[in-house]
Amino acid sequence: MAIDEAKLNAFMGKAVGDIGAALSAALVVIGDKLGLYRALAQGAATPAELAMRTSTVERYLREWLGNQAAGGYVTYDPKSGRYALPEEQALALAVEGSPAFIPGAFQVIAACFAAQERITECFRSGKGMEWGEHHGCLFEGTERFFRPGYAANLVSSWLPALEGVVPKLRKGASVADVGCGLGASTLLMAQEFPESKFVGFDYHEGSIRTARERARAAGLEGRVRFEVGRATDYPGKGYDLVAHFDCLHDMADPIGAARHVRETLAPGGAWMIVEPFAGDRVEENLNPVGRVFYGASTMLCVPTSLAGQGPALGAQAGEARLREVVQAAGFRGFRRATETPFNLVFEARA
Repeated sequence: MAIDEAKLNAFMGKAVGDIGAALSAALVVIGDKLGLYRALAQGAATPAELAMRTSTVERYLREWLGNQAAGGYVTYDPKSGRYALPEEQALALAVEGSPAFIPGAFQVIAACFAAQERITECFRSGKGMEWGEHHGCLFEGTERFFRPGYAANLVSSWLPALEGVVPKLRKGASVADVGCGLGASTLLMAQEFPESKFVGFDYHEGSIRTARERARAAGLEGRVRFEVGRATDYPGKGYDLVAHFDCLHDMADPIGAARHVRETLAPGGAWMIVEPFAGDRVEENLNPVGRVFYGASTMLCVPTSLAGQGPALGAQAGEARLREVVQAAGFRGFRRATETPFNLVFEARA
């Protein structure tokens, strides 16, 4: 076998980068949990100074900071011995709610590692793993991962891209957010449209409990409620807007879920479907974003669907497959309303 040494060395360099990134993912979770990034955002510090700020142990911080500096997450000044968090990294690592905030993604990675033995067996058996069976960090991490994108786009561009929806919401509409998780999308809409009423449904009871707590904390209990309910039989009718945020591809019965949307929409109502960005062909998704979504799909999305003997559309389902689902449920209108580098936003009409 003839080996191209340059190609081998290039691949090994890529693998070393991946090994460092995988090990560092756990350290990002630790840094977020201990408030290390937030403390560094207050100003440069030596390991001893950071230990004082955060009530942690200097010896651990020396290694943690070395890792973070080697990865370019923080900077190091050899003259002063201090580490600093540049403003750009601070926006991504220390400012919860910023459009660039990413620690939630690392919590999702942690959940994937926690599930790897179970998913390994799924590869052999073809069985699945229910969403609610994952480590608890998945639920918070998923919400923290998606929330910045929703905060940046949902009210400003996604809803306005739907025909006639915003005027209805301003006047007073009934909205169902299906697969709402911890309720970030539901609460964002409720805060923007005080004349409308919102209900979030999710089949995971723990997520619904947290969503209810957040609605109370936001003072929105009167107009927002959260209920345990499945996508194929959630209660209520006459919804002016039904929304599925990054969840239709996970479902065991996406066509059944689509049929239920059609049955519960008011005349003239709209269905908004937000999905991970994907092309219809594999070669269109062989890029950094596709790599992330294929990875999450392998560990989370496909097992969730297969746990209910579903079709396992996956996070990279693409527009053509989603169109098939929507049309199979009897919707006549389906279009791509808008998009971002991470999401496709579709509008369906009965």
